[in-house]
Amino acid sequence: MSDHSGQTQEGTQEEIWDARYRENERVWSGEPNAALVREAADLAPGRALDLGCGEGGDAVWLARQGWRVTAVDVSQVALDRAAGHAAEAGVADRVEWQRHDLGSSFPAGEYDLVSAHFLHSYGEFPRERILRAAAAAVAPGGVLLVVGHSDMPPGMAERHPDAYLPGPDEVLAGLELAPGAWEVLRCEEHPRVQTAPDGTIWNRTDNTVKVRRKV
Repeated sequence: MSDHSGQTQEGTQEEIWDARYRENERVWSGEPNAALVREAADLAPGRALDLGCGEGGDAVWLARQGWRVTAVDVSQVALDRAAGHAAEAGVADRVEWQRHDLGSSFPAGEYDLVSAHFLHSYGEFPRERILRAAAAAVAPGGVLLVVGHSDMPPGMAERHPDAYLPGPDEVLAGLELAPGAWEVLRCEEHPRVQTAPDGTIWNRTDNTVKVRRKV
């Protein structure tokens, strides 16, 4: 649920993201995030929760690996596209699509994998609180995977002066994990080459926090 249009955004989270998705027939590539593939490929499939699923690239990939996926987004436009993507991929029966404004509601249940990739948004967006709810939804032995941006694309910082992009140590601290109850598997920054919709190439810095719940 990350956007780089650089436009001023007003309205509710649902209105903002529905409008963003209506701008183009497809916003994202349809492929899974590379960090998800890297970090989840060796996990035993179980129940997965995909927060900010967008057009469904990650959810479809997880379903293809054998996961039962609950995929969540604030935009019904995105969810409808994602459901179509899952049907085309032959995994519609493995994914449940739910619309949530995560600042107000959160999906029920416990999950063996909770994944939040680029869960950034506009205005009042309680990301830390949402990620703490994500941690609470991880079943014993399960994994929380949080991947985010550490920096803005060139020229975007001036357009979004209030944007806050925490580093991995800040993300980990913000989770407020109970001492002794979690194992930190990864907490680091890494470079990524990103291609913008207009073909512009950006060198970005992202970060990954991956933790396993012991009890």
